[in-house]
Amino acid sequence: MAHHHGQAQKSVRKFIPIIAAWLIVSQACLAADLAAATAPRPIGELRQSAVIHLGKTADWVTIVADGVWIGSTGPDAVHKIDSRTNTRVATVRLHGEPCAGLAVGFDSLWIPLCGRTPTLAKVDLQTSRLVKVFKIGAAAAEGGVTTSPQGVWLVVDKQGSLVCIDPETGAVRHTTHIPPGSYNPYYSAGQIWVTRAEGSEVTSVDAAAGTILATVPTGPGPRFLTAGAGAVWTLNQGDGSLTRIDARTRQATRTIALGLPGHGGDIGFGGGMIWTTMAKMPLSVVDAGKAMLRCQWAGPGGDSLAIGHGAIWLTDYHAGTIARIELDEASAHCNGPAPPAS
Repeated sequence: MAHHHGQAQKSVRKFIPIIAAWLIVSQACLAADLAAATAPRPIGELRQSAVIHLGKTADWVTIVADGVWIGSTGPDAVHKIDSRTNTRVATVRLHGEPCAGLAVGFDSLWIPLCGRTPTLAKVDLQTSRLVKVFKIGAAAAEGGVTTSPQGVWLVVDKQGSLVCIDPETGAVRHTTHIPPGSYNPYYSAGQIWVTRAEGSEVTSVDAAAGTILATVPTGPGPRFLTAGAGAVWTLNQGDGSLTRIDARTRQATRTIALGLPGHGGDIGFGGGMIWTTMAKMPLSVVDAGKAMLRCQWAGPGGDSLAIGHGAIWLTDYHAGTIARIELDEASAHCNGPAPPAS
C-alpha cells in the first residue's frame, strides 16, 4: 500500500505544474478579456443627436423637468436647452464666471460665481430671469452647490464652513464645520455628502440637524460626486478612481480604477450606470450594480455632463459646446463588439 501511495503522490506532483500553468494562463486570458472589454473606444463612434454652441467654453450641466441648463464663459452666462427640440431657448447673462457647479431647488437655478468677491446667482426657472445675487459664494473654483428641503448649501471658506442659506433672503440658517479643504456638497436622501478635495474622504451631514454623521475614506482627492443604486459615488482626482459608498451603512465598499487623474471632470447617474467625463476620456461607464467598469470612450471633448431626458448631455469645454448622446446609443455600443483598430 505504501508503494502505491508513493506512486499516487508522484502522479499528483507531476500534475501540479500543469495545473499551476493552466491557472496562470486562465488568469492571463481573463485579464486580457477584461482589458479588451474596457480598452478605450473612439468617442466618434457615438452618434450625437444634437450639438449646440454656447460660448468660448461650456462647463457645468444640470437637468430640469423640460430641459437642461449649462454654464459658459465668453459670455459669462447660463443657457437653457429645450430637451424636446434640442434648441437653446434662454440665455441669462451673469456678473461673473459660473465656476462651481449648478443646482436646482425652490423653483430656481443656483449658480456660484467666481470673481474678486464670490457670489451666488439665483435664476427663476419659470421666467429664465436673474432674480437675485447673494453676497455669499463658494470657497473655490471647481467647488459645488446643492439644495435640500432645508435650504441651499455651499462651503464658503477653506476652513470647511458648510452653510445652509435661506433661499429667499440668503441669510445663513446654520453652519457645520467639516474638514478643511472640503468643497463639493451633494444632497441625497436626507444627507449632505461633502468631498474633501484636499484629502481622501467624504463627510456625511444630517441635512435637518446640520450634524456630522460620518467621515468615510475614499480614493485621493475626491471632488465630484453623485448618488444612485443605493450608493454615493466619488470621482477621485488624485488617481482617477471611483469610490462607491453604501448610502445606508456609510461604508466605502469598492474603489474602481478608471485611469483618469487630473483636474476637472464630472459624474452622473442614469440607466443603472455611473457616467464620468474627463478631458481626453470624455466618457466612461460603470455598472452601478456590479461596481465594474464597462466601457470608456477616448478622444476630444468632455469635462462636464448630466443624465436626463433619456440622454447624456456632455460638454466639450474648449469648443464651448454641449452634445446630446442618447443613453440607448451609448449602451448599444458598449454592449456590441469593439470597432477594429485603425
